[in-house]
Amino acid sequence: MLGPIAQNLVFGIMVGGLYGLAAVGLSLVFGVTKFLNVAHGELLMLGGYAGFWIFTLWGVDPFLSLPLVVVCLVLIGLVLYKLLFARMVKLTEENKIKNTLLVGFGLSLVFQNMALRLWSADDRGITTAYSGQALTLFGVRFPVVRLASLAIAVVTLLLLDLFLHRTYTGKAIRATVQDWEAATLMGIDIHRVYLLSFVVGAAVAGIAGALVSVGYSIEPAMGLEWTLIALIVMVLGGLGSIVGTFVGGLVLGVTQSLTSYWIGGTYREIVALLIFLVVLVFRPQGLFGSKEG
Repeated sequence: MLGPIAQNLVFGIMVGGLYGLAAVGLSLVFGVTKFLNVAHGELLMLGGYAGFWIFTLWGVDPFLSLPLVVVCLVLIGLVLYKLLFARMVKLTEENKIKNTLLVGFGLSLVFQNMALRLWSADDRGITTAYSGQALTLFGVRFPVVRLASLAIAVVTLLLLDLFLHRTYTGKAIRATVQDWEAATLMGIDIHRVYLLSFVVGAAVAGIAGALVSVGYSIEPAMGLEWTLIALIVMVLGGLGSIVGTFVGGLVLGVTQSLTSYWIGGTYREIVALLIFLVVLVFRPQGLFGSKEG
């Protein structure tokens, strides 16, 4: 009995790491800019295709190609911000959310149809020589690919946390989150901070997408599902809390995995939404968010 539970717990932590990584980028962008980019899942999809085609065309190992994927998503994020989102910096917070929501829906349709045109609707995934390998400890299997993906997700989170807390630019970002008007008076260029936050969020989404293409599969319509997952995890962990968001992803992944084992895969999404609603009603600031006065 304990063996299957332990195995599902391990699988839940591994998929939860990807959930957390996918949500961290969205949480950073929303926390800093108040842009609710619902095309975040499409950025993850593009990262997955970037990793897939780099591997297919040039034979580069998917984990070694992550820097190239990051460069691709940084350029995409830069173009999107300059062309669309930069126009909304001076709007009120309420109008920022409404306008970026509409822009995000439009972008998601554009990217999804573009992916259909370029790559068809077929599911794709990366299969390497070590894809089927696994480590076994106390009767529990640890797939090498998913274990490596979890490790990269944790390292990415730690590097992002160090960047936000140990560098001047990171401190400027945190200051902008707390009070952008005071940050402006202190000489911080909030336009640069917004741009950097948006680009970093896109890069993190690209990393998550590339990792999904290795352990799972990718297809043009996957963006909506991952956007919803990111929103649930972001609220679950707490808005503005990077570490909390990642832990929220782990909680969601473990919950879904154990639900599939005990009740059945049909109910895993329902249980996840129920947890989301309970947290939203009884602790709207999230598990790790701070309550505003």
